[in-house]
This record gives sequence, structure tokens and C-alpha cells, in this order.
Amino acid sequence: MIKQLKEDIEAVFARDPAARNTLEVLTTYPGIHALIMHRMAHELWKKEFKGTARLLSSFSRFATGIEIHPGAKIGKRFFIDHGMGVVIGETAEIGNDVTLYHGVTLGGTTWNKGKRHPTLEDGVVVGAGAKILGPFTVHKGAKVGSNAVVTKEVPAGVTAVGSPARYIFKQQNTKEQTEQEALRRDYAESIGFEPYATTEDQSDPILEGIRVLLDRMQKNEKRMNTLCQRLSLLDPTFNGQNSKTQPYSKEELKIIEEVRRECEAQSTTFKTE
Repeated sequence: MIKQLKEDIEAVFARDPAARNTLEVLTTYPGIHALIMHRMAHELWKKEFKGTARLLSSFSRFATGIEIHPGAKIGKRFFIDHGMGVVIGETAEIGNDVTLYHGVTLGGTTWNKGKRHPTLEDGVVVGAGAKILGPFTVHKGAKVGSNAVVTKEVPAGVTAVGSPARYIFKQQNTKEQTEQEALRRDYAESIGFEPYATTEDQSDPILEGIRVLLDRMQKNEKRMNTLCQRLSLLDPTFNGQNSKTQPYSKEELKIIEEVRRECEAQSTTFKTE
């Protein structure tokens, strides 16, 4: 118990730069208070003193604002930062080196007995206000963004954001992908578009959709520029590139003029190959 407490205090110093000394952590951190009382309540729960365990956990909730069911299994170096409003259900399982922020709920989605709360593996970080609901696993090293609502399994090492949650994966780019990304970025800047919070090493499904649209726009731009270049060879007045006059029917001139106006309205950001 004392060894675990020392590790828990060390976890506070490692993850909260505001922590100054051990006495301050022991006296002013509700996450530590709730964890100490939970460890005692959990031992009582395992020894079938369930009523006493529930009373202790209820007192802990009243004193700290953190509700942890005495049946929940919690690993080493667990840290609840700020703490107010955290709820951890009976069948929740939490691994080592996990961090939760205020307002997090590890809840169940069924009235049935048995496993109904999530499992958080080692190194998981859950942001403020996030809700993880159901008997699935958030795998090792995953992160859950603030106010996300997660109702299905989260793969290792990814970040879950939004409601309902979508996953952001770290991405390894090939040389070809890097060159394409550079072209895409240049084109986006040329039309005044910049996706918010885009990072080079992560892949968001929505951002991937935007990238596909940018690629399509770039291809259409090149095709239009090619068409304009060819029209300049047909129409002597197009862009002033030819001085030689050629006889055209009125109908042909009308069509050429319409296409010319359309082409000139397009951006000529990229050079035609």
C-alpha cells in the first residue's frame, strides 16, 4: 500500500508541472485522496465487505467529487488531474500509467450484470469531459480527446476525437505521398484554404476526404488549362497568342467565345505539363 502510494505521488510529479512537493500533493490533490480511499474500498470489496466498501466510496465521492465504484480495478501510477466529476463504473478496468482529467465518465450501456464498463490499457490518456461507454477496450497508448464520446474499441496508439468519436492515426508517408502532399498544400494555399489543426503525422478521415477533393480540383484545373492552351491555337483572338485570322462560322465563333470566357474565369495556379 505504501509502495503504491509512493508511485502514485511520483506519477503526479511526472504529469502535473504545478505539483511542488509531497506534502502539497497529499493534502491538496483530490485525485490522490480518491485513489487512496478507493484502494481501501477495493480491498474491502474483494473480502466481501461490500456494504462497508460502498460507504467508503460514497464518502470519497462527497469529499472529492470523484466517484469510483469499489469494484473497479485500477493499476499502478494512476492519476486523476483536477478530478471533479469523474465517474468510474463497477466493472471498469484501468491499467498502469493511465491519466484521466475532470469530467471523464467510464460508464456502462446495459442493465445486465457482468462486464459492462470499458477497459483502459497501459498509458491511456483521457481528456476532460470525455465519455467512454460500453464493455470494450481502449488499447495501449491511445488517447481520447476532450468531450469525445467513445462507444467502440480504440486501437493502440491512436487518438479518438469528436462525438461520435473518430480515430486519428499516425501516418508514415512514402516519398511519393510526401510530394503529393506538398502539391496539395501549395494548391490549398493558392485558393486560401487551410484545414484547422492539420498535422503532418496524423490522418483524420474528414481531412482525408478534403484531400481527395483538393486532388480532384487540381486535376480539373490542369485539364482546363490544357483546354485553354489548345483553344489559343484555334482562336486567333484567344489570349492574344495568334495574330493570323482564320475563317469561322458564326456558330463556331459563338462556341469558342463561350469556352474562352469559361477558361479565363478559371485560376491558372499550376503550369500545364
